[in-house]
Amino acid sequence: MKILVAVKRVVDYNVKVRVKSDGTGVDIANVKMSMNPFDEIAVEEAVRLKEKGVATEVIVVSCGVAQCQETLRTAMAIGADRAILVDTAEELQPLAVAKLLKAIVEAEVPGLVMLGKQAIDDDCNQTGQMLAALLDRPQATFASKIELVEGHLLVTREIDGGMETLRLVLPAVVTADLRLNEPRYVTLPNIMKAKKKPLRTLKPADLGVDLTPRIKTLKVSEPPRRSAGIKVPDVATLVSKLKSEAKVI
Repeated sequence: MKILVAVKRVVDYNVKVRVKSDGTGVDIANVKMSMNPFDEIAVEEAVRLKEKGVATEVIVVSCGVAQCQETLRTAMAIGADRAILVDTAEELQPLAVAKLLKAIVEAEVPGLVMLGKQAIDDDCNQTGQMLAALLDRPQATFASKIELVEGHLLVTREIDGGMETLRLVLPAVVTADLRLNEPRYVTLPNIMKAKKKPLRTLKPADLGVDLTPRIKTLKVSEPPRRSAGIKVPDVATLVSKLKSEAKVI
């Protein structure tokens, strides 16, 4: 079975995000970029399934600018076998990415498609669900445990009330949550090996996908600054301030 994993290049989670002065978006000039953490978890899980003998090949895919090759090389250093880059400088919204992935899935025919549950830049949490709908395949989101049992995929997922286990017929689409695993440390020898692994570059036109945005961003702004907290001498004062100032009771 092949496993295809979609990964996204985002602003590193340690970086404090700055909004452009004109409010048109986030400033990414001279900012450290890295693989979306949830996608890294998905790659790790795919590699672990291969190591268990469940999968025969792990393919990683990214859609975006040429620098996404660095992200794909990192995924191959974790253990993926080969990579595909859909090279475009166009704005990519979740539906467009889902359509690009659908075209690649139809060409590669993987038994399992994995993605992070969401990207930490836009937090849309839509691509995995849209891809499953376009492919008409079973899906499990927010996966915290994955097992292959008797030819079916058992996925434990996190829900508001606790945990839920789904039994999926393959081929399927799964999105990874934070507690699925802890990605391994990428060693220098594996980084060097990743440079020799195949990386194929495609254009959206090669896949016959229209990337025209369906959504227009009107304005991006920073959240309002929070005022400093205060200490109160007793419960009576606390209740008084909650009533008169905060107006929450």
